[in-house]
Amino acid sequence: MNELYLIPDFDRIEDSVRLSQLYGSHFEYNDFFIPSLLDDEGWVKKRIDFYKNLDRDRTRDILHGAFLDVTVHSEDKRIRDVSAFRIRQSMDIAAELGIRGVVFHTNQIPNFKTPGYIQHWVDSNKAFWMMLLYEYPTLEIFIENMFDEDPDMLRRLAVEMQEQERFGICFDYAHASVFGQNIDQWADRLLPFTKHIHINDNDLNVDMHLSIGKGEIDWLQFNKLIKRSHTDSSVLIEVNGLQKQEESLRYMKEYGIYPFLSN
Repeated sequence: MNELYLIPDFDRIEDSVRLSQLYGSHFEYNDFFIPSLLDDEGWVKKRIDFYKNLDRDRTRDILHGAFLDVTVHSEDKRIRDVSAFRIRQSMDIAAELGIRGVVFHTNQIPNFKTPGYIQHWVDSNKAFWMMLLYEYPTLEIFIENMFDEDPDMLRRLAVEMQEQERFGICFDYAHASVFGQNIDQWADRLLPFTKHIHINDNDLNVDMHLSIGKGEIDWLQFNKLIKRSHTDSSVLIEVNGLQKQEESLRYMKEYGIYPFLSN
């Protein structure tokens, strides 16, 4: 089975560790993206130490990095500087944890399709993430679609960065199902460059983060698209709480949903 990820439940960490051991999964930490918490150095250190003291291997874990108001492609230098500061905080935390990599968002402006904006977004992001890869030689970087209405800008960045082995797309299938339109097109254009996938369920209108199988996403179609792409991407079941994680895992095993892909 390809690599599986779960979000650790800090308040029930022993149960989270047991569940991850049962399914051979890794952790994707969702603790470290709130700006007010990132500003509390004592809290950050305690939370890092907490995870480092768990009796488990962290080397394949992933961190969800800062994304609120983060805009590395801004025309405003002060906004770029603050965005870079938050991103480096995320990278520093990941380096201290000794994990695989960090997920960030595209944070592009939806509906802003002028050629100048698109080219500036691609060029600015390429320059920034190339610099970060050089600064943090042990970490991977994954860029996730959020409110993107189509996959084109993210694909253009991925094409520009395809020679960088530690850079890839985090394809959020649930986001694409809500904010995009033709999910087949999304998959065909992004999966060749995808190294990590986020999945959860929704009603195809709102990003609800339901348990897999509790919404309207067609998971057999998801399987078909995965098989067609021949991807070996890792997968995060992006739901919070052990109950929703267990519900999702049972459904995915029963129906052979990737990465529990049936032949």
